[in-house]
Amino acid sequence: MYYELYIDVLFLVNFLMDYILLLVTKKVLRISSSYGRICLGALLGAFLTCLVTAVGIPFTFIKVILFYVLIPSAMLAAGIPLRSPDGFLRALITIYISGFLVGGIFEYLNQYVQAGSLFFALAMASYYLASGILKMLALLFHFGEVHCLVILQLDGESCEAKAIMDTGNHLKDEVSGKAVSIISRRLAEKLFGRGMPEGIRYIPYRTIGKGNGLIPVAPIDRICIAGREEQQVEQPMIAISEDSSFGNGYDVILNPDI
Repeated sequence: MYYELYIDVLFLVNFLMDYILLLVTKKVLRISSSYGRICLGALLGAFLTCLVTAVGIPFTFIKVILFYVLIPSAMLAAGIPLRSPDGFLRALITIYISGFLVGGIFEYLNQYVQAGSLFFALAMASYYLASGILKMLALLFHFGEVHCLVILQLDGESCEAKAIMDTGNHLKDEVSGKAVSIISRRLAEKLFGRGMPEGIRYIPYRTIGKGNGLIPVAPIDRICIAGREEQQVEQPMIAISEDSSFGNGYDVILNPDI
């Protein structure tokens, strides 16, 4: 049996789907990447897919490695800035899950649409549905959490605490434009004492289950984040939670944008 394959159509379809998968990965993992770079990654993925298809490699094992490991890895490296092997692995897994969801949603919607010209509309609908599902799963099962140790410094005093870097935390101080991390009330009493810190102000927040409200924020001198390489964040903004701790001994919820 023979199939007639139009390489230009294959390229355009793969480019659009790769672009959507990279967008979903960027949105779910909250990674900063320009649309131009995502477009470059999608172009590379589509080009490599067409190249491997045109060459006609006879060995199934090699084709599986190329299509499901090397091409997605090259697409990610070109389209999204990833600084660590752990981050790259999470992004690669997100690409696989996104591809499964987008493909399934696309096939489901396609049975109700007969016009081929609506391909783009179906693809966009698949993107929004898949990214929404993955965001919900990330919130429910804490896929975006990274645990670490931090040292908070203020006026020559230091407090060490266990922290969670959570992609669900996207608080931002509207005045300074800085990302805001959250500390527990217990840690705030150690760091600031019983009184309120200088330069305090309130910003709005929204949480699942607790609704909307205002939370106090204030600057501190420095946060040192332990890891493979210690990272220091100067003059970060800290929000003070009403919770005495965040469970399992964690007293800090770091904002991934820092």
